[in-house]
Amino acid sequence: MNTFLGLLIPFAGTTAGAACVFFLRGQLKAGVQKALLGFASGVMVAASVWSLLIPAMDMSSHMDKLAFLPAALGLLLGIGFLLAMDRLVPHLHLGCEKSEGPACSLKKTTMLVLAVTLHNIPEGMAVGVVFAGMISQNAQITLAGAFALSVGIALQNFPEGAIISLPLKSEGESRGKAFLMGTLSGVVEPIAGGVTVLLASYVEPVLPYLLSFAAGAMLYVVVEELIPESSAGEHSNIGTIGFAAGFVLMMILDVALG
Repeated sequence: MNTFLGLLIPFAGTTAGAACVFFLRGQLKAGVQKALLGFASGVMVAASVWSLLIPAMDMSSHMDKLAFLPAALGLLLGIGFLLAMDRLVPHLHLGCEKSEGPACSLKKTTMLVLAVTLHNIPEGMAVGVVFAGMISQNAQITLAGAFALSVGIALQNFPEGAIISLPLKSEGESRGKAFLMGTLSGVVEPIAGGVTVLLASYVEPVLPYLLSFAAGAMLYVVVEELIPESSAGEHSNIGTIGFAAGFVLMMILDVALG
């Protein structure tokens, strides 16, 4: 039951963010978007370090001076995976007119949702692999630590849900459809996490690699998308302040609860 709840918490964050479409008339102000994107970046970077990379290296301590190897290799594989997905899956980022990936005839709104969905995969994997480690009774992962990551991901999913649903409404979609599409962009997270948990007995031997894989994929999203979007144009310091707030909050959650 704890695992099921932990997997659903990030999805609830996306859903709550998408529900903003029912309460806000227009799009979020540029400054608010910058702050929220910066906040999401800070949460993901802190989660990658404290919840994923440090436990991965602790689990590999028996390798002595090579304890960094699983974390380094997994991180690079995670970055490579998202880089490949960016090239193979057609998608469109907010504020851009030109889509990325293979040419296709998909609607603009569909490609906007695909962009967010694509980047939600590593977050679902991160939560799933941590709960899988907890289920396998790994000493480096506690139930409180797993929930800390889940809550942290949910917090950064809230602005993502709002930032995808509000522009869809502004482009002519009904509130209901904008909410649905914003919500669906996050449904991949519990699915990815659930698959990882189901494979828990097979995951344990390669847990350090999977933890760092998820960290690499999350860091790719931060560096490739979130930070550039939060610092573009005027008042880039707003995104920086948001980053600091997200980083500190996630660090506190992980250390205090982990």
